Amino acid sequence: MDRIIALFKNKYFLVSLAFVVWMLFFDRNDLFSQHEYRQQVKKLRSEKEFYASETGKVKKDLEELSTKQATIEKYAREKYLMKKPDEDIFVIIPEEKKEEKSFFSSLFE
Repeated sequence: MDRIIALFKNKYFLVSLAFVVWMLFFDRNDLFSQHEYRQQVKKLRSEKEFYASETGKVKKDLEELSTKQATIEKYAREKYLMKKPDEDIFVIIPEEKKEEKSFFSSLFE
């Protein structure tokens, strides 16, 4: 017990303890902020990878569209539903699955 009291009477210990508490909880770059910053960096890196891969896909598509006439025609037909004057276009939209009700779910409604 006397050792603890002597420890808290030591001014160097008190200053060091106050410094550590200040740095962990009250400073602008405290422990919690650092954790949030690391999470943001992880999120931004994953977004960077995603956009880099998307940019590669778009560049590839752009190169194909600028070199091949058949690709331009295919893209226009699929994306913008364009057609030749003597053609008919049928757009098929898949039907959403209806949720099947079980015996027990109908009892609790």
